[in-house]
Amino acid sequence: MPIRILLVEDEPLIADAIRVSMTRAGYHVDWAADADTAEEALRNGQFQLIVLDLGLPDRDGLSLLRWVRQQDIPVPVIILTARETTENRVEGLDLGADDYVTKPFDMDELLARCRVQLRRASGRSTPELTHGNITIHPQDHAVLLGGQRVDLPMQAYRLLLLLIERRGHIVSKSELAESLYGWDEGAESNTIEVYVSQIRRKLGKDLIRTIRGMGYVIEKPT
Repeated sequence: MPIRILLVEDEPLIADAIRVSMTRAGYHVDWAADADTAEEALRNGQFQLIVLDLGLPDRDGLSLLRWVRQQDIPVPVIILTARETTENRVEGLDLGADDYVTKPFDMDELLARCRVQLRRASGRSTPELTHGNITIHPQDHAVLLGGQRVDLPMQAYRLLLLLIERRGHIVSKSELAESLYGWDEGAESNTIEVYVSQIRRKLGKDLIRTIRGMGYVIEKPT
């Protein structure tokens, strides 16, 4: 899952700290401060992970979790809360949460748990992705070509990761823009082309095919 995370957290200081850390880790984070805003985001965009606080101002976070599962939205959910009782944890897990992190928490641990859930959701047992002589290490955003590290701007890296995860499928420019910039932001009309050009320049002009009028694709290895 294009790596977009929906953070549902009503405390601005905590939310800002998580957003900064996750953005530095290469994720795009949309922040919702209450359950209603989170529902709107989920109706209008696709996310690969939800980090959900339970103590929301409009209603309990567990009710949002219940709604997510009732809607069959196929996204892992990490509960983030100050509630420490076993009963609370069991209730959240029984409602369909995939993991549970108790406040206060270590940011590195939260990021590691995010990586685990994203890896499981994508069907990968190991963190590395390979495509021909290209290897990607998502945990540290490293791209290797024939074993040699290649430096890519962060947005170009995200685009490459998305296309490799969906190799064999054409991804439209609008899907790429939504994944990179989120449901509440916009992108200049030529930015996707700029990132594709950067990837081709560093990794080979034939890596990404342009399908006129449809989008871009990285073909599966034959």
